[in-house]
Parts: sequence; structure tokens; C-alpha cells
Amino acid sequence: MILKIINAVLISVAVFMGFKQGYAMLTGKAAMLEMFSQWGFTKTGLMINGAVTIIAAALILFPKTFIWGNFLMAAGILMITCFHLQDKDLKGAFIELPFLLLNLVIIYLQHPLRTGE
Repeated sequence: MILKIINAVLISVAVFMGFKQGYAMLTGKAAMLEMFSQWGFTKTGLMINGAVTIIAAALILFPKTFIWGNFLMAAGILMITCFHLQDKDLKGAFIELPFLLLNLVIIYLQHPLRTGE
């Protein structure tokens, strides 16, 4: 029971951050545009990435699409980490790692409302 509560809190954090960052990308916030433009993203590409991030966050909420949402979210984080490493920006890459690990831990703990233990 305690693990389900902890996992529900972790899921809430991941979903909140997904919506927050996805909205920032979707609306083309200056900081997001600056960061992603150095990797060749246009404003349209950034908006698409933001939409995918928001969709991934929404998918995490439901047991049937839980894995897909976490996979999409982790793939987006891994993409950003790889871009940081390509730029030899270890600090940026290490900043992204806890968010990637958050999705992996959530997958391991599984959705707290799933049936069929």
C-alpha cells in the first residue's frame, strides 16, 4: 500500500512536469526556443515536441496507456540528453538523468490502479 502511494506521488510529479514542460514547448517560450534552436528545432518542431510531451503525460494517467506514456516521455528526455552529450554538455545531460530515471522507476513500480496483481 505504501509503495502505491509513493508511486502515485511520483506519477503526479512526472505528469505535472510533463504538462508544464510540454506547455512551455507548445507555446514557444523563449527559454525553450533558445535551447532547442541550438539543436536545429524550428518553432513548429518545438510545438510538435511539446504536443507529444503533453500527450505522453496524459497517457501516463491511465493504466491501459501507462507504459506508452512513460515510453514517450522517457524517449523525449533521452533525446534531450543525447543532444546535450553531442554538445559535450555533461552538466545538461546530468540534469536530465533524474527525470529519465523517474520514468523508469514509475514503470518498475507499475500503475497504482492496475488490476490483476
